[in-house]
Amino acid sequence: MAEPRVASLIASATEIVAALGARDLLVARSHECDFPHDVAALPAVTAPKLDTARPSREIDRQVTMLLEQALSVYRVDAERLRALRPDVIVTQTQCEVCAVSLSDVEAALAGWTGARPKIVSLSPNGLADVFDDIARVAAAIGRPERGQTLVAELGSRMESIANRTAALPARPRVAAIEWIEPLMAAGNWVPELIDMAGGVDLFGTAGRHSPWLDWSDLVLADPDVILVLPCGFDIARSRAEIPVLTRRREWPALRAVGDGSVYLLDGSQYFNRPGPRLAESLEILAEILHPQEFRRGHERTGWIRFAQPFS
Repeated sequence: MAEPRVASLIASATEIVAALGARDLLVARSHECDFPHDVAALPAVTAPKLDTARPSREIDRQVTMLLEQALSVYRVDAERLRALRPDVIVTQTQCEVCAVSLSDVEAALAGWTGARPKIVSLSPNGLADVFDDIARVAAAIGRPERGQTLVAELGSRMESIANRTAALPARPRVAAIEWIEPLMAAGNWVPELIDMAGGVDLFGTAGRHSPWLDWSDLVLADPDVILVLPCGFDIARSRAEIPVLTRRREWPALRAVGDGSVYLLDGSQYFNRPGPRLAESLEILAEILHPQEFRRGHERTGWIRFAQPFS
């Protein structure tokens, strides 16, 4: 029996397929799929309808305008996708803003005749959902045993960190920023990761969507640690955007700022992708929150300490 041809329309699913040892099954990707690095050679069959190079405030405005008109945030190249003849298409229903959604894929397939590909739609709200999605993708591409093994391996890696941090006396109070303007705290699986890394998430709730955050609430909470990990932004992009926060009158007086405990993290590659590299995301958090206990080598690639001279 021939192995399935797979089109992955979300970056996390591409990483899942590769981690299952099935990179060779991929025939198409989304415009955001960039890991493993060789997937860049695959044809991209999606594109954003907005200018993602604009500042975060303008990106938010563009997204809001599209959604208010009941329009999708992304395009799916239906003709190119059909020409690639996928047997399995992986998409998601978790967030219409973050990636191509199930409705986008169904619209692209509406005119197809003959055999239609199987659609696997992922919906990860919490860490357990991510593991379930790995198993579902593995089953869809005919590698269920490898899926079980991968989930067990990831769970073991993450549990070992959680067990170590559970015995530590200090648990820093953490504000995780998922969008800079307007301000949004990280939700879904990030609060779970912060808890496992030995911290206390001040604003996010495990298994629930990321909440909007008032600046006054951040000032009032005065966190011990501020993590800046905007959705889709790498460290350089976050560094370029952070003046929106540092120009605030109250910024210099925040405890985390005074203690040098503001960090820029690669949200694009790690925290915003509900796939195998959430294990590395947990390692990054453990390094930041408990540097005396954890040294996993992610500094400068996965995170940096932010320092701003004040005039």
